[in-house]
Amino acid sequence: MRRYRQAKIVATLGPASESPGMIRSLFDAGADVFRLNFSHGSHDDHAARISIIRKLEIETGRPVGILTDLQGPKLRVGEFSEGAIELEKGMVLRLDLNTDPGTAHRVSLPHPEVFTALKKGTDFLIDDGKLRLKIIKASKDFAEAEVVVGGRISDHKGVNIPNAVLPISSLSPKDLDDLSFALDQGVDLIGLSFVQRPEDISEAQNIIDGRAGILSKLEKPSAIEHLDQIIVLSDAVMVARGDLGVELPPEDVPSLQKQIIRKCRQQGKPVVVATQMLESMNDSPTPTRAEASDVATAVYDGADAVMLSAETAAGHYPLEAVKMMDRIIHRVELDPEFWSLIESAHNDPEANTPDAITAAARQVAHTISSSAIITYTTSGSTTLRAARERPEVPILCLTERLSTARKLAVAWGVQCVIAEDVSNFSGMVGRACQIAKDFDFAVPSDSVVITAGVPFGTPGATNILRIAWIKP
Repeated sequence: MRRYRQAKIVATLGPASESPGMIRSLFDAGADVFRLNFSHGSHDDHAARISIIRKLEIETGRPVGILTDLQGPKLRVGEFSEGAIELEKGMVLRLDLNTDPGTAHRVSLPHPEVFTALKKGTDFLIDDGKLRLKIIKASKDFAEAEVVVGGRISDHKGVNIPNAVLPISSLSPKDLDDLSFALDQGVDLIGLSFVQRPEDISEAQNIIDGRAGILSKLEKPSAIEHLDQIIVLSDAVMVARGDLGVELPPEDVPSLQKQIIRKCRQQGKPVVVATQMLESMNDSPTPTRAEASDVATAVYDGADAVMLSAETAAGHYPLEAVKMMDRIIHRVELDPEFWSLIESAHNDPEANTPDAITAAARQVAHTISSSAIITYTTSGSTTLRAARERPEVPILCLTERLSTARKLAVAWGVQCVIAEDVSNFSGMVGRACQIAKDFDFAVPSDSVVITAGVPFGTPGATNILRIAWIKP
C-alpha cells in the first residue's frame, strides 16, 4: 500500500475512466484521491463511481479519498434569434432581463441579482474571457457595455465579472441537491466553487455539519482579498488556476499560486494545485516540457497535491497521465534542491505543546535517520501538524476513524492505516512498530518516531514523543 513519494495525485473520473478496471489501474499508478466533477454526469453516474472506489478500498486495504466538486452558480447570457452574433470593438451591447431572443445590440442576462453589483467601469467577460466588455451604464434591471475585445458570441455563453462581489450564494439550487446526494453517499471532501468571501464557507459548514471536509476552490479575485480567513475556515484549499486566469491577468496567477501555497503551509491546511497541468495529454501520450515543468514547480513549492482534470476524465491517455505525474513528482523529490527549498520555507512552530512535539519529531527523525514518523490521531489534527513540518521521511498515520483516514489522503507525505485506538504506552509503541514493519515503512533495526496524545483518543492533544526500534 505504500507510496514512495510525498506529494499526492488527485485524478478526476469521467467517461474515460469510470470502469472498475481503469479506476484500479489509476490507483495502482499513483492516484490518491478521486475527484467527481458534478458539472458533468448524473447522480447515478457518480453513485456507480463511488461504489467502485469503495470496493477498491476494501480490496487494497488502503483508505481512498473522494472529492465531490460542486459546479457552483453559473452566470450565462440568454439565446440569440440567429444563434450567435459577432461583436466588434467599440460596439455597445445592452444586457437586460427581457427573455426575448437577443439581437446584434441586446441580449438577455437572466440574473437580476447581478445588476445590483454592476457599475460604470466594471469589467464584463464572456466565454471564459474571450470577449471583454466594460460597463458604461448600469441600473437595477439593465446595463450597457462597450466591447473592448470582440468576437463571436453564441447562445448561453458563460459570464465572468471579476472586479465585483456578487450578491449570490456559492451554493445554487443544483449544488444543494448535489451536496445532499454526495453527503448521503459518504464522500470525504466537498469542493466548494464560487467562493467570494468567508461567509460562503460558513454557509456550507452549517449544511454539511461535519459530515465531510470542505475544500475551498480559489477562483475569484474577491476570495484572494479574504485569503487568510478562507484558509482558516477550510479543511483544504484548491488553487483553481483556470478560473483565476480568466478573472485575473494570466501573469498574476503564478505568484498567486506561490502565495496561496505558502499561506496554506503556514496554517497546516492541504493545498491542491489544479487546471491544465498536463493538458496536452488529452490527445498525446506525453506532455509538453512546459507542462512537466508546471507540475514540478507546484511540487517544488510544497503543494500537498497536484490534480488531473480532463486528462483522466475524458482524455485518450488517462493512465499515462497519472503515471507521468507520478514520475515527475518522484524526480522532483529526488532533487537535493527540492529539500533545500522545502527547508527554506519552513515555518516556526506555534507556541503550544502539539506544535512543539511535532516540530521536535521532524528534527529527531532527521538527526537519527528514522524510517518514518508515526502519528496516532482521531480527528487528523496531529497528522496535519506533522505534514506541515514537511519531514524527509513518510508520515504513517494510525487512526481508528476511516473518515479521518480518507480525508488525509490529500495531505502531503501522509499514508494512513486503520488501527484500533490504544490505551497504554506499551501498546502504542508495539502496535506502531508492528504496523510500520507490516506495511514496509521500516525493517528490523530501523528507528521510528512516534507522536500521540494523552489521554489517548483526545483530539488535538499531542503531547508525547517516543523513539522506538523495530524488532525482528
